[in-house]
Amino acid sequence: MPLTDSLRDDILAAVPSLRAFAISLSGNGDRADDLVQETLLRALANIDSFQPGSNLPAWLFTILRNLFRSDYRKRRREVEDADGSYAKTLKSQPGQNAHLEFEEFRVALDKLPQDQREALILVGASGFSYEDAAAICGCAVGTIKSRVNRARSKLSALLYVDGAEDFGPDNTVRAVIGGNG
Repeated sequence: MPLTDSLRDDILAAVPSLRAFAISLSGNGDRADDLVQETLLRALANIDSFQPGSNLPAWLFTILRNLFRSDYRKRRREVEDADGSYAKTLKSQPGQNAHLEFEEFRVALDKLPQDQREALILVGASGFSYEDAAAICGCAVGTIKSRVNRARSKLSALLYVDGAEDFGPDNTVRAVIGGNG
């Protein structure tokens, strides 16, 4: 399939969601940008394998996820500041409550198993249906539903939340925990 203007525009429209997903996987904005760039390069190089009429964002998310996993396997032998403890010593933490609450959320999200975090981000934050998330992850719809449910429960427990209404005016956390699935 040739790259049409319409297809190019659809790919570009998916970039913000791809970046958000890449950040949730890598935990690093620079690394996320590299993942998105590599995803776009691979997508364009393999545009002939895209089936017209199928879900373009799901196809792109699958490419990104596979790139992340391949890269993760390569990088796990490298020594890094994985928990960010050294990096945290290089900057002062802001005093805003919203930032601190979001940091608590990010830490709790990082404690979830990779498969649960991935499913929760796809369904809760990125807005994919359970079916699309299952296609991206290469598993059954019931598996995705189970992962999302377990992730929401564990995240609520980690954050000592009785319900999504416990979160402040920032609906980011509510969107991920409460989701649309």
